[in-house]
Amino acid sequence: MSLSLEQKKAVISEVSDAIGSAQAGVLAEYRGLTVAQLTALRKDARNSGVWVKVVKNNLARRVISGSDFECLSEHFVGPVIFSASEDPVAVAKVMSRFAKDNDKLKITVGAMNGSLIDLNAIESLSKLPGRDELLAKLMGTMNAPAQKFVSTLNEVPTAFVRMLSAIAEAKQAA
Repeated sequence: MSLSLEQKKAVISEVSDAIGSAQAGVLAEYRGLTVAQLTALRKDARNSGVWVKVVKNNLARRVISGSDFECLSEHFVGPVIFSASEDPVAVAKVMSRFAKDNDKLKITVGAMNGSLIDLNAIESLSKLPGRDELLAKLMGTMNAPAQKFVSTLNEVPTAFVRMLSAIAEAKQAA
């Protein structure tokens, strides 16, 4: 089924918006996946902040020309699904996790910061901690000195109270 000119413009606009802020993208062949499986992939991707879409190859090539994803233009061959995200780890995790569970999804290639990345690099990215986890570790590291300082300041009155309690117990025993 052919798209009308207005539908093509809408698709181009949607893809342009999605890749405008994305840092990484992944192409995968989806031949043989059911609609339910693709819906599950889209749901998981949406929950992780990853944009996923099946786009006609000619439209995709037109949209990515002049962007950081231009290196992918020759890889838009056959039925491919395109995913992109601001967080390179998130897109790699979503696609790799889904490919492990569904052997019909075959990750072909990815792009990050204007250069191609292969399947091994995508797998390596998927094993890294995500943005939220890294931010939590950073906040914990930044918060540790303040917590240690507060506990050190709190130790002086606590020790004094324990000493007074020990003296009171000693007087009661005598």
